[in-house]
Amino acid sequence: MAVCGIDVGSRTIKVVFMDTDTKRILEFRKVETTYTPVDQCLKILNGLAAERTVTTGYGRKLLQEHVNSESITEILAHALGAGLVFPECRSVLDIGGQDTKAISLDSSGRVAKFEMNDRCAAGTGKFLGIHGHKLSDPIEKFGDFALEGNRGLSINSMCTVFAESEATSLMARGHKPQDIALALHQSVVKRSLSMLKRVSVNGP
Repeated sequence: MAVCGIDVGSRTIKVVFMDTDTKRILEFRKVETTYTPVDQCLKILNGLAAERTVTTGYGRKLLQEHVNSESITEILAHALGAGLVFPECRSVLDIGGQDTKAISLDSSGRVAKFEMNDRCAAGTGKFLGIHGHKLSDPIEKFGDFALEGNRGLSINSMCTVFAESEATSLMARGHKPQDIALALHQSVVKRSLSMLKRVSVNGP
C-alpha cells in the first residue's frame, strides 16, 4: 500500500510517497510554497497516486477540497515520524521557516508536552534567512560561513528587526561578518534550547 504525506509549510511544500509494508520511501518531491500553495501542491502531486493521503503543516487543510485527504497537526506528524525513524526518541526540536517547536514524547512515542514560538519569526529559519542574505551569498552557505567565525560576540535581541540593528552596529564597529553570523546562530541555539528544556530534559 502506498501512502502520500504532504507537508504544506510556510516556505516549502514537501511530498513523500512511502510503501507501508517495507517503510521504504518511493518518491520525494519539494517545491517553494509561493503565494499559491494549492496550485503548487497539485503541481507537485502530478503523476502520483496513493491509496491514502495525509497532510500536515500550516496549510494542511487547503487541499481537502481538491484531494481526498486527512490532516494531522505538525506536532503529531513529528511524533509519528520520530517514532518510526528513531524509536528511542523522547525529544524533538523543529526549527521551521516561521515557527519553532519543542516536543517531548512519552515512552509510547505519544506527545507528552510541547511548546511553540509562533508569535514572530524570532529564532526561526526566517530569522536566519533574513540575516543570511545580508552576510552570506548564497544563503545555503550561511551555516558554513558562521562556522568560520570566532566566539565572543552576542546578539541579545531575538526580534528580527532589533537583531538586524545589533548586527549592523557590530559591523560598523569593525567586527567580521563571520563572527556576527556565528553570534546570530548562537542566539537561535540559546532560544531553542530554552524552549526544549521547558518541555523535556530527558532522553535522546
